[in-house]
Amino acid sequence: MNERELVKDVILEVFNKSGYTNTAQMTQRDFDYISTEIEKRSGILISGTTIKRLALGDFSRLPQVATLNAIANYFDHKTWQDLKTSRSAVINSGKEIFSSGKRKNRFKILKNKLVYFTASILVVIVILGLFLFKSRPDSILHAEKAKFSCQRTTLNDMPNTVIFNYDIDQVQADSFFIQQSWDKNRRKRIYKNTHTITDIYYEPGYHIARLIANDSIIKTIDVHIPTDRWFFYAIDNIANYIPEYIKTAKYLDNGILGLNAQAVKENNIDITKDKLYHYTYFPSEMTVRSNNFRLKTRIRMNEVRNSLCPYITLELFCQGYFMLMKMTNKGCANKAALLLGREIKGNEADLTALTVDVNQWTDIEIASTDNIVSIYINNKKVFSAPGFDRVKYISGLAFISNGLCEVDNLDVTGLDGKIVYKNEF
Repeated sequence: MNERELVKDVILEVFNKSGYTNTAQMTQRDFDYISTEIEKRSGILISGTTIKRLALGDFSRLPQVATLNAIANYFDHKTWQDLKTSRSAVINSGKEIFSSGKRKNRFKILKNKLVYFTASILVVIVILGLFLFKSRPDSILHAEKAKFSCQRTTLNDMPNTVIFNYDIDQVQADSFFIQQSWDKNRRKRIYKNTHTITDIYYEPGYHIARLIANDSIIKTIDVHIPTDRWFFYAIDNIANYIPEYIKTAKYLDNGILGLNAQAVKENNIDITKDKLYHYTYFPSEMTVRSNNFRLKTRIRMNEVRNSLCPYITLELFCQGYFMLMKMTNKGCANKAALLLGREIKGNEADLTALTVDVNQWTDIEIASTDNIVSIYINNKKVFSAPGFDRVKYISGLAFISNGLCEVDNLDVTGLDGKIVYKNEF
């Protein structure tokens, strides 16, 4: 196994440890999640785009030393050389035992030759690696000297203008970018000797902006875009992420929160197309921790077009990550999904417990006690697992569906009584 193959195999091992078995079905969010997992172990950020490229073997030369060391840290090795030496020793010792037979003298001779040969190869690799690192045009130096900050110019409205301030003058790299969130399509190039760029956020939420040198993240900052009210929009159910805002004062009717087809049409939105409808709420202040909370709601969906697999997704957003539960009809269990401490997909696991008639009223409860998250559907516990181990605050919530949701009541509070949202409408 050459070193390029080892990089790919080790990355795939990270995926397996995180519950991903099929890279072909992974989304960009999945690769970004792996990025955060490696960062937690190593303290080094590797972009989700880079991780995807390594997993697919889409690289002609070895990654930077910092990237390799971060991967090694995930497996509790100090450096990539430590990991590589450990893996080589296991492989070579297995081959040695297989071929040694019963003669101890021959085993000792082969062992001595192997040690000498391995040591020689390592010396050559180290020298070559240092040479390549110093001479590579895409190497990054002085990343720690970069500065990155932002400020919003709009309070609680959409779109929202954000001004980014940065200083990359002392950083050595071939190219620089600012990416406003996990979506690599929201990436803008920046240059040295310029220090300000203005960008627009079209969706509310708690975003993480990234300062990128070449293809590596060197700084991140949190960008909180609140609404302090219910905010509605539609997005085509394809990867374009361009929202169509739904502005209406008629979203409450007889104690029910929701939209009707007429309100959508009045905003010049074509309801015959396959779209995702978002009902979102993001408060300005965050008071409830993500490891101890209780969410209770009663929901159903009205279809606006004929869909073989109607579904409702409930997302609970936290600082830097989110929890997700996607329900669908019984015949479409492979479309169900969960995201707590890791992602579970209905086409890779049995999530029939999340299948209901989504056109009928359904009681949902999600509760986290000391970071153990339990899910109840119609007062029956259907799932329980540890949540993310990073304790932060709940930043908002959303109902997302390929139809129009109706919400009968909603109660999101901390176990200490602090309120995110509480309304019986």
